[in-house]
Amino acid sequence: MKEKLIINKKSIKGEDGYKTFSIRIKDETVARLNELADETNRSRNELINILLDYAMENCEVK
Repeated sequence: MKEKLIINKKSIKGEDGYKTFSIRIKDETVARLNELADETNRSRNELINILLDYAMENCEVK
């Protein structure tokens, strides 16, 4: 008897704890992100996550 080929379902996009969406960013901000990415050998996406996490942990709502 032949063994069956089992194909597991692929995770639906976003189930890895991340969501994808688009935002509008000023040209100057993109330029600064690109410079920082080159300087740190990190992707813009990684930097944006680092910067957003820091901002949310260090902001105060009054």
